[in-house]
Amino acid sequence: MLATHFSLAGKTVLVTGASSGLGAHFARLTKRAGARVVLAARRVERLERLAAELQADGGEALAVALDVTRRDSVEAAFDAAEARFGGVDVVINNAGVGDPGRFLELGEDDWQHMLSTNLDGVFRVAQCASQRLVKAGCGGSIVNIASILGLRVGTGLSHYCTAKAGVVQLTKAMALELARHHIRVNAIAPGYFRTEMNDAYFDSEAGQSYIRSQVPLRRLGRLEELDGPLLLLASEAGAFMTGSVLAVDGGHLVNPL
Repeated sequence: MLATHFSLAGKTVLVTGASSGLGAHFARLTKRAGARVVLAARRVERLERLAAELQADGGEALAVALDVTRRDSVEAAFDAAEARFGGVDVVINNAGVGDPGRFLELGEDDWQHMLSTNLDGVFRVAQCASQRLVKAGCGGSIVNIASILGLRVGTGLSHYCTAKAGVVQLTKAMALELARHHIRVNAIAPGYFRTEMNDAYFDSEAGQSYIRSQVPLRRLGRLEELDGPLLLLASEAGAFMTGSVLAVDGGHLVNPL
């Protein structure tokens, strides 16, 4: 009964930013949970390798090009998913960038690129998914990947923090409006997890010292430690959850000031 509750069997899941990091991990996870998986990102060659891996392991997977900064690209990705699988039931809204920059030194292009990808991109994908779910008359689940930096701030990350705070508020606002359509909208706010984007820093003494001093559990998160929260929000196990933001951060948000 418990395993069935968290199952995604019979569902089609679209994962943005699926070419690496959290997105690739979420794609493998949702496949193991029984879903058909649409892998969406700009680096199509990586997606195709991942799709082949999932198919070789008995799954159904489709690689589609997606640039979340362009509405036409978002629509085309959903069109491809519908043509192959008949529609998308669950969206893992994960695509994002993370270039640091001090506030006094940020250029207009730096600011706009961050918001266009990390906030506007979440809006574009979520709105496209929601419009199609409403038209089809069926419910669904959208899981936005925010960050603990949307709930607190860090040095040199004003544009990133602003975008992720927007994702948190957008999640709650969407949940309020879409509940009547049986579309649940929740978010995960990860702390620090090792990915190819941060490997070099967390292998350094400075990075290791930061984790020891700032994270109560005194370590980085492991990607599999996001599995439970993700499946809870994506599956029927979380059927009465909408507008929730789950921090998965080793206690980082509650460290002493």
